[in-house]
Parts: sequence; C-alpha cells; structure tokens
Amino acid sequence: MSSTFRSDVLAGRVALVTGGTSGIGAAVAEALAAVGAVVTVTGATQAECDTARAAPGFTARDALPLDVRDDAGVRALIANLPRLDVLVNCAGTIRRGVEHDPAEFEQTIAINLVGTARCCAHARPKLAAGKGAIVNIASMYSFFGAPHAPGYASSKGGVVQLTKSLACAYAAEGIRVNAVAPGWIQTPLTQPVWSDPVRSAPILARTPL
Repeated sequence: MSSTFRSDVLAGRVALVTGGTSGIGAAVAEALAAVGAVVTVTGATQAECDTARAAPGFTARDALPLDVRDDAGVRALIANLPRLDVLVNCAGTIRRGVEHDPAEFEQTIAINLVGTARCCAHARPKLAAGKGAIVNIASMYSFFGAPHAPGYASSKGGVVQLTKSLACAYAAEGIRVNAVAPGWIQTPLTQPVWSDPVRSAPILARTPL
C-alpha cells in the first residue's frame, strides 16, 4: 500500500485551507486532519467560521475569518502559524448572471485569482523552510467557457496558469505547486444549479458516471 494512505502521513505538519469552512474546502481540511495534519481553515465571515467550528466532526485546529483580498490580513494570519507545510487555496466566489458587469468581473478575479496569488506569495517563505506544497483549486471551467460566469471561468483559467508559473518559480526552494480542477461537485456554491433540472441536465449529460 502506498504511504499516501498511512493514517499518520502528515503527523506534525501544519496545513492552511482557505475557504475551508464548507464545500470542497471543508472536505479537504477533514482529509488532511485524518492523516495527522494540524489544520487551520478560513471562511469569508466570522459567522461562517463559528458555524464550521460548531459542526459535529469539526477536526481542524481552528476556523478563522479571512478576506483573501486583504493583503495585511493574509500576511498576519500566515505569520501567526507556527510553521506551514501545506497550503490549499480553496477560497472562491461565483456571481452567476452578473459577471458581464466589469465591476462584478473584477471582484471575482480579485478573490479567485489575485487572492490565490496573494496567499501563495505570503506563504512562500514558510513553505520553503519545510519543503512544503501548494494545491490550488481550479475548475473544469478553466478549460471551457461559462456564459453565465465569465469572471469565474477567467479566474480559474488564470489559476491554472498561475499554478504552472509558480511550480517553476518555487521549485528551486523545494515547494511543489499543483492544481486540482473539480468537476460537478454538489456543494453550497453549486446548489442553485443542482436544484434546477433545466440548468443541471446538460452538465449531467456530459458526465459519464
């Protein structure tokens, strides 16, 4: 059996999961904790963090509010961690139907793409110290268009290219940088589409299993 599945494979390691209070981020945080990591998750608001912390089975060390657009806030949160071995950038937003408006487009890019870049940049020194890893959450929309959410698709396409660029830039410091492009995952973020048979049917039709 691969050592990846040892229950203590990340024992003694510290992980930060932005956007880890719900959805994919929460599942990632739970998985990291299950293999021994000490995990901190962030949410967009204090209320999100309080709800996550109170949920049965919450396994992270803590849940902290963080706006990834806030440079000083990101810097301070990372500085307060004792060390950092794993950064998962899962904080994100989608503004269906309004992202053709330049202001809404810009805000989506600011969170999904610039926020990811900001977290990577501020985490770099601590990750280098422990030869750590970054996992950025992209999307299948990185590879095909989203007529209802051009800002989201553009931001996630940018995350893919950011990941490739940082993988090259950080390699000499022993930091691995990868991205995961989730498909159609049922989360609170996608619930408006999941609950609409007309909108979900084309997506399900192109999904083999």
